[in-house]
Order: sequence, then structure tokens, then C-alpha cells
Amino acid sequence: MAADPHNVVRLILPRAVPGHAGEEYRHAAESLRLWQEERILVADQVPALYVYEQASAGGASPAWVQRGLIGALRLVEPEARIVLPHEDVSPGPVAGRLALMEATQANLEPIFLLYDGIGPAGNRAGERGSGGQPGAAASIVAGTATSEPLIETTTSDGLRHRLWAVTDPADLAAIAADLAPRQALIADGHHRYAAYRQLQARRHQAGGGPGPWDYGLALLVDSTAYPPHIGAIHRVIPELDLPHAVKLAAPAFTVRRVPGSPGELPAALSALADASADGPAFVLAGDESAYLLSHPDPVQARAAMPAGRSPAWCELPAAIMQELLITTLWELTDDEESVQVVHHDAEAAVHAAQAAGGTAVLCSPMSPSEVYAVAARGEKVPRKSTSFAPKPRTGLVLRSFAQG
Repeated sequence: MAADPHNVVRLILPRAVPGHAGEEYRHAAESLRLWQEERILVADQVPALYVYEQASAGGASPAWVQRGLIGALRLVEPEARIVLPHEDVSPGPVAGRLALMEATQANLEPIFLLYDGIGPAGNRAGERGSGGQPGAAASIVAGTATSEPLIETTTSDGLRHRLWAVTDPADLAAIAADLAPRQALIADGHHRYAAYRQLQARRHQAGGGPGPWDYGLALLVDSTAYPPHIGAIHRVIPELDLPHAVKLAAPAFTVRRVPGSPGELPAALSALADASADGPAFVLAGDESAYLLSHPDPVQARAAMPAGRSPAWCELPAAIMQELLITTLWELTDDEESVQVVHHDAEAAVHAAQAAGGTAVLCSPMSPSEVYAVAARGEKVPRKSTSFAPKPRTGLVLRSFAQG
């Protein structure tokens, strides 16, 4: 599939051309135009939203399901507090995504948003509605998913993907009315959302009136009906050997040795989960041993925090790790060169630490309530703290500006 001439990766990650900065975006635009001419990609003739389902494959009743709506999201000013980011963005990736959108005149993949679909419209992110009944959008999503899908496929990761179109004008109006007052959290796609907003601002500054740039492609999932999964993100500190790392951390944490050989990693992670239920905790691993850090000293933790942060932010495990452990005790700069990031796989993090003669910091995942609370206060979580899954598969729905 990777060699397929119509693999969507050729659009979203076009190869750079040495000596010709930006040429890759022109190539992506040309490919998109040709695929439309060849009817590899075909535009719908009527306005539609799409119900998108991801489920664990196998058996008549999958053990896990996530459903949502893919459509055009109206862009609003940040002050409206309608769409809540929870991560900072970097200028480089935003500029790249903006250049790709400008060249292709399209949104090539949806961002991933979470909202609360229970109770009356107007709920804020993460709040349960008092009525306990699904809104119109949730009801239409559930009803649509009982019909025959437009597309059904299973990918190599074991997920089954199904897609339906919602085209009835009354249903579209009911969904729009239900979702318009609600608040949504960006689970994935912060750089693309920032690029959406920059493109909109650029067009308006150039004198453009209302247009397709006032919207961006998004998948919206009701987090009450389909609770999100947030994976742990671990750290690897190259060349900081485990004994020295533990020695430097000991003055500010309660330290306890836990099973540390490769075959005993599940026991160490179990100890981490138990300790994390009582507050910030981490496992340091590297050679054939491992140590549990828990109960950070509150005085040292407060002193390590940057000015202007809320008390709740300063108590986040990710903040304790970043500001107290890495920056203050280990005297490192928390950047990509000094601190490597490993998503989800604790065993891979330990192996990477061993190969680099360093230390792995194994973490528990942030809870959805912690992420919601940070975003609702207008703050951002520490660097590389969240990883929502599963993300929408690219290539099922694209949005061309020519169709709006």
C-alpha cells in the first residue's frame, strides 16, 4: 500500500525537493488535481456530514467502539471559548500545514475534537448535562450507524472503519443546532487548527469575505458516549545513568526500588499505577533495576514551578516531571535533544534508555478530566503530555475549498 500511486501520504506528507523550498506543496496540489480528474477522489453532489466509526475488529459485537461526525467546523475567535486547545504549537509545523492548505486549496485530514453530547446544548467541555439524555447529534449518529455503511474496511492495526453520509436537510439542521452552542476540546490537530485560523486571517486581511476558509475539517466525538483513551507518554534521558538519576531525585521524592528486569516490567508498571492514584509518581528504569518516585516534596515542587501557573497546573504529574524532576533536579533543558519522547510503549522506552546509557522515565497517562480542566482555564499542558487515540484515519474524507 505504501507504494500505491494514490496513497494519501503523497498528499499530506509530500517529499521535499532539494534546492526548491516549497516545491513539495505544488506537487501535492498537482496530485490532488489529477486524482480528482481521474475520479480517484469524487466530490459529493449534496451537502453532507459523515458518521465515522472505529471499532476493535473481530466478532459480531466489538469490545470497543468510537463514533463521531466528520464535517466543516466554523472557526471562531479564541475569546469565544468554543474550541479549547490544550497544547502549545510550534511556528514551523503550523507554517508547513498552512502552505499545504494554500497550495491544495483543501483540508486533507480532519482534526480530532471531543465534546459532551449529553444534556442540554450549552454544556461546557467535560461537564455532564443535567438531563442525562443524548442531544440531537448523538441520536442521529446512533441511528445512522444502524444502516448500511458507504465504506467498511479493517486496517493492519486491527481497527474496523465504517463511514456513513448524513444528507437529510432536517438532520443536518438538527445537528448544527445541537452542536453550535457546545464547547469542544482539541484532542489532536493543534497545528492544523492554528493553520486553519491563520489561513482565515490571511484571507480576511486580503479583503476576502466569507468563504471556505471560515471552516476547517474536523471529527467531533461525544466523549460521554465514547470516552477517550489517553496513552502514556514516556521520556528517555540519554547518558544520564540510572544510579545518578536516582541520587539526584532522592532529595525531593520518596524512592522505592521495584522489579526492574525486562520480564518484571509489568510489575513495575503496576506499582506505578497504584502510586499514581495517590498523586504524581514515576518509574525510573535503565539497567536491570527500576525505582518508583512518589510523594514529591510540596515545598520543592512549588519552588520549581514557573510564575503565573495555576495551583492545579502545578500539581499535574507532567508539570512535576518537567519542572521539578527534569529541569530543577537533573538541571536539563526539556527539549527534543535532551529529553526524548516515547509514546505508549514502556518497554521501548526502557530499551532506548539502555541503548543510550541513560534513564527512562515511565509515566501514567493524564486523565481526561485533567486535560479538560487545564484547557477550560485557558492553560496548556506541559510539552508532550497527552496522546489521544485512536486518531481518525486520513484519506476517508477530504474537504476541497471548491466545494466549500
